[in-house]
Amino acid sequence: MRTRSILAATLTAALALTAAAGCRDSRTEGKPGAAGDANHVSIMVGGIDKVIYLPAKLTDQLGYFKQEGLDVKLLTEPAGAVAENVLVSGDVQGVVGFYDHTIDLQTKNKCVESVVQMADVPGEVEVVSSKKAGQIRSPKDFKGRKLGVTSPGSSTDFLTQYLASKQGLTSADYTTVKAGAGQTFIAALNNGGIDAGMTTDPTVAQLVDSGQGRVMLDMRTERGTRAALGGLYPSSSLYMDCGYVKAHPATVQKLANALVKTLKWIHGHSAAQIAAKMPADYAKGGKDLYVKSISDTIGMFNDDGRMDPSASRNSLQVLGSFSPNVKGKQDTIDLSKTYTTRFVDQAR
Repeated sequence: MRTRSILAATLTAALALTAAAGCRDSRTEGKPGAAGDANHVSIMVGGIDKVIYLPAKLTDQLGYFKQEGLDVKLLTEPAGAVAENVLVSGDVQGVVGFYDHTIDLQTKNKCVESVVQMADVPGEVEVVSSKKAGQIRSPKDFKGRKLGVTSPGSSTDFLTQYLASKQGLTSADYTTVKAGAGQTFIAALNNGGIDAGMTTDPTVAQLVDSGQGRVMLDMRTERGTRAALGGLYPSSSLYMDCGYVKAHPATVQKLANALVKTLKWIHGHSAAQIAAKMPADYAKGGKDLYVKSISDTIGMFNDDGRMDPSASRNSLQVLGSFSPNVKGKQDTIDLSKTYTTRFVDQAR
């Protein structure tokens, strides 16, 4: 009897240990970047088929992540505000999206930093319905109009407010409409849901080519951005939680190495060569139109992944004027904690 009792107790303990190990496995399963799994990284892209975020998928297509020994999973979420929430929740290790989210999150006591800053201009375009082009020629004509943005609280929302404010208008003077991107934006413009709106390529190229829309303001170039906003405005970046960056510097360095290599590759190749490397289904308007959309936008990318300090200050100025989270708190924002050049400098 005593022997049976000892065996039963031993078996019970073994089963308990097995169950505990199973629980640990279930908690870490599907969580790339967990301890011991640093080379597996999930990155949310704020619209993976948008040309402004093209370096993320292009890096994957060129095999540069794998060359660095990384297993990178690219996910997509068209709304940048949603993408940042996924990062904060810990479901991904990084986001390819607008830099200004790092400033917004700092007001919520979250430390997030851009580790690769791919562009210092938005790459955004204010497109007007061809039916309203004669009536809406500049932001001063926004009054009484329905203006499309990706989503409320998005970078396109803040930029739209900034453009309107320069003409003495407020958000109460027009109607903000969540128009999304791609086909949802096109549908909104065509069915009268919006009169104009802010979007990116390849959507811009499709609207212009079809005659459905016309470009009113072009922030795909430094010149156009300075004319519209009075300065640079950093956009496409890889931003990550500061805690993750501190805990996994080797992984972050590999990501920076791969992305900077891609930025340099972009500057050494034509729009047609770049398009040829991308998935065929990204060219929804046809191959030629996709090449044109890349050609029109590709100049927004730098070749070193570094932040222009003046651009970060301009971003803070815009958010300080219109973001409910940042307004009145500009003096509390430490921009040095919103980006770092440490990894891209090493990659260079």
